[in-house]
Amino acid sequence: MSQDIKEKILKLKAEKDVCILAHSYMSEEVCSVADFVGDSYALSVKAKTAPQSTVIMCGVRFMAETVKMLSPQKKVILSNPKAGCAMAEQFDREVIEQVKKLYPDYAVVAYVNTTTELKTVADVCVTSSSAVKICRALPEKNILFIPDINLGTYVKEQVPEKNFKLLSGGCPTHARIEQADVLKVKAEHPNALFLVHPECRPEVVALADYVGSTSGIMDFAEKSDKKEFIIGTENSIVEHLQAKCPDKKFYPLSENLVCGNMRLTTLADVLACLEGTGGEEIVLDEKIRLKAVKCIEKMIELGG
Repeated sequence: MSQDIKEKILKLKAEKDVCILAHSYMSEEVCSVADFVGDSYALSVKAKTAPQSTVIMCGVRFMAETVKMLSPQKKVILSNPKAGCAMAEQFDREVIEQVKKLYPDYAVVAYVNTTTELKTVADVCVTSSSAVKICRALPEKNILFIPDINLGTYVKEQVPEKNFKLLSGGCPTHARIEQADVLKVKAEHPNALFLVHPECRPEVVALADYVGSTSGIMDFAEKSDKKEFIIGTENSIVEHLQAKCPDKKFYPLSENLVCGNMRLTTLADVLACLEGTGGEEIVLDEKIRLKAVKCIEKMIELGG
């Protein structure tokens, strides 16, 4: 059945001038029909340069919104309208505006995992791979980092010359992993390198052999001459790496490292988007889009 759906998708996307983007946390099935697979920022850039007039984002809402911000002339469809992001939705714009009043000389640095509304109050946006570089490059000495306290803590340690104000937000999937989980799996696989996402807790990150974004983790594992790895991010990455590197062994850090929102999207959802019976077109108020896209443009300027 899935092969039939896949063939229909490949046929329809060619006929209808559609580009399919899939975040790395999507299933192997969904990734197999995508034109591009990667992290949210990389996909947004790909969407901007893709020749197709319509883009289907297989990911979560803030990712589709970011694509629309950078490519307002294109029709952008979120494959599953229920796919949100708990971290992106943790803080309202009004809350951050109030915090800004308390710290008026702090530059607001927003993780890309934020809503469009929240991006309107940010000075610059960052990804997990560019956060350290961009925070170093900012002229401001003081930084209000939102929303992820774990990524913020990691950046703070890498950029000690700046003053950071952190809020208690973050990714509930990565944050549920504890130091005991790491010690248990490392004991079971003593020869494996531990690769971790900086959205995890500091005590978990401290045990890592490599700390980086999803794309960074995959790149490191593929290029390494080592043969065993413990993967400290969403478990779909274990699946993708095992498919790409059958001669190596990849172990999940925990069976709990699963993002329910990322798992919502199916091949059937993608087909429904192409048939015009599913998905949700992303529509942004132009004034809000213009205000929000400034922090993304600043990120690109500073080397995002």
